[in-house]
Amino acid sequence: MTYCVGMRINRGLVFMSDTRTNAGVDNFATTGKMFTWTIEGERKITIMTAGNLATTQAMISLLEERSKAVEDRDPSILRQNTMFQVARLVGATLKEVISDSSPNGQTSDDQFHASIIVGGQISGGKPTIFMIYPEGNFIEITDDTPFFQIGETKYGKPILVRAYDPEMSFEDAVKLLLVSFDSTVKSNLSVGLPFDLEIYETDTYNSDRHKRIDASDPVYQSISNGWGDALKDAFQKLPTYRI
Repeated sequence: MTYCVGMRINRGLVFMSDTRTNAGVDNFATTGKMFTWTIEGERKITIMTAGNLATTQAMISLLEERSKAVEDRDPSILRQNTMFQVARLVGATLKEVISDSSPNGQTSDDQFHASIIVGGQISGGKPTIFMIYPEGNFIEITDDTPFFQIGETKYGKPILVRAYDPEMSFEDAVKLLLVSFDSTVKSNLSVGLPFDLEIYETDTYNSDRHKRIDASDPVYQSISNGWGDALKDAFQKLPTYRI
């Protein structure tokens, strides 16, 4: 399984993904699930993947191959005029990959299942994020739905719903995501460190704010331990329900 979150705040976009893949309880590996395309001053695009590893790797490879310099490679993710068109291209590429493996096309419960988060900004448009479903269709982030999750979503969602604020700083957004990811890691063995983090500030069109966070990171350790202690303290302060 996987856990990825794409979040929009007023200052820009924040992406985080885990890196664990598995083929059974005794066969875990580390594989990046976050990919970026950048043309300085023009566009910054980030994709995160969840689901069948062969499907997602083939999709990313196809997008990469079509983004090379050879003029006749088309359609290219670097030639789309809007983020909406990028989302359409990613969805179509996912369906193309699936058609080679699943004769009946992709459904949300088959062995070729994959879900995608794609976000970023292209000059002339606003920063935004899309979630692409297994069937290739997609939805766009809104003020009412300011973040998307894919993969193992249920353990990390409550803290996002309760604590999200569009006015928060990038630092607080990262802290919120680390709590969400830490809760997921402690609840599901198929999600694990290290985490990949990408921060995108509106209208910068660059990819210089990327970091891999591993288990030895002192800030992560402090947040993980501090959140556990804070929960215990908050629980003790709640009123007792007497019967």
